[in-house]
Amino acid sequence: MGSHQVISAATALIVILLGTSVQADTKRTAGGQPDLTGTYNVATLTPLQRPKRYGDKLTITPTEAQQISEYWAANLAKDATPSNPDRDAPPEGGAEIYAPEFSGAAGKVGGYNAFYVDIGESNFKLDGEYRTSIITQPANGRMPSLSLRGMQAAKALQAFYHENTGTAWWIDLPQGPYDDPELRPLAERCILGFGSTSGPPALPVMYNNFKRVVQTDDHVVIINEMNHDARVIPLKSQATSTPSWLGASVGHWEGDTLVIETQNFREEPGLTLASQELKVTERISRIDNNTLRYAFTVEDPNWSEPWSGEYPWPATNEKMYEYACHEGNYALGGILRGARLLEREAVAQSEADNDPAPAE
Repeated sequence: MGSHQVISAATALIVILLGTSVQADTKRTAGGQPDLTGTYNVATLTPLQRPKRYGDKLTITPTEAQQISEYWAANLAKDATPSNPDRDAPPEGGAEIYAPEFSGAAGKVGGYNAFYVDIGESNFKLDGEYRTSIITQPANGRMPSLSLRGMQAAKALQAFYHENTGTAWWIDLPQGPYDDPELRPLAERCILGFGSTSGPPALPVMYNNFKRVVQTDDHVVIINEMNHDARVIPLKSQATSTPSWLGASVGHWEGDTLVIETQNFREEPGLTLASQELKVTERISRIDNNTLRYAFTVEDPNWSEPWSGEYPWPATNEKMYEYACHEGNYALGGILRGARLLEREAVAQSEADNDPAPAE
């Protein structure tokens, strides 16, 4: 055997041995599959959609990531300082100035303060680099444009949103948004966590980002802190044909990657603007013994094209506690009672306005 042949053979042996070592180091079940069991905290400062200033830039430098971390740490520290007891009352309806870091309800009446916020401490790293977004396709890291059908769904959803004027602005509509508890959004009714926390796809939000994975040879169960949903995913049988809020999932192994396909959703999937025709394909694999890689692809006629993303699930030794939503959900009853009060006020005002003036 020539010297170059000896070197090649030695190199091949080293590669084989290294490969064996890596495989042996991966946690596995008795059946030989990678063991995904564990508790994971998926909170991250990396947003779902990439800020437009980054364009098609998938990654940022460690310095840029540090600046983002410092920005959020400073804001949360500021929000945690004691409030001035002599401060003026907020303007009617609240104001974003009280929580400028967060959009939506945070600065409004009923919004949460920073005590409840758990958004992680840094952008996540994958393949050794800090990411600018969870979405990777389209290349700009943002959801694709809505189809005509999707735009119609968005218009229908917009009917739920209206400025809080403190009046029964819906009084003359054929059906008001508070006429029936089932007209209220799923998260408000404690049926699903907002923002598709349970999935699919399972996405991090501003709090309650713990997940627990339990695995057997026949099933994988993904338990989500919010709303304590348990996705039971069969590996050796067909998915159920009964539509559900979380869809019907079935999984199989492709090498060391668990592939989960989910379809057959009810009329309101947890993913905002998705339809009953939503199909989500998830891929879960081990990066190392402390981290999972979670990747997904969303296909739905409400978007002009499929979109995909990925992010890590880091293991944690912290405990996952119950997310008690409906057990203490006084909000829904309060919303409906408040609507009835406003309607009575509107009727009384209308009667007063239409009362003929007393004769002199």
